Amino acid sequence: MAIRDIVLSTDDFLRKKSKPVKKFDEKLWGLLDDMHETLNHTKGSGLSAVQIGSLKRVFIIDINGANLEFINPEIVKKSGKQYKEEGCLSVKQAYACVERAEYVEIKAFDRYGYPFSFSSHDWTAVCLQHEYDHLEGVLYIDKIYKGKKRDTIVGE
Repeated sequence: MAIRDIVLSTDDFLRKKSKPVKKFDEKLWGLLDDMHETLNHTKGSGLSAVQIGSLKRVFIIDINGANLEFINPEIVKKSGKQYKEEGCLSVKQAYACVERAEYVEIKAFDRYGYPFSFSSHDWTAVCLQHEYDHLEGVLYIDKIYKGKKRDTIVGE
């Protein structure tokens, strides 16, 4: 396992769309292990593979000590609205209010290639959508909600 460097928002690499994982093997497991170590080191809530320089459709989240892995995820259902302040390991010291679905349901695969479904609401739903956007080449700063008082990026 290794702590990887985080790709910053100034790098156009983050704007590329990630490619589906085809092999569920030791190489993938090593990537996931590195992602967990990197996320633990940075004390973030989630991390996508593109943020550490790999264009694979993979992200992880760590919510209240629950480490979850999503490979080739697909959001199959969204409902409701919520407005939360978000930050990102790739966007240094910047936070902004973003509109997200209150509830999301995702289908994905685990590290061994077994399919599963996962649904969540509130903050975990925000994290899922935030990391999924990374796989599409989208950053939360592209979605800043202008209807709230906190509509500007702080820092950077």
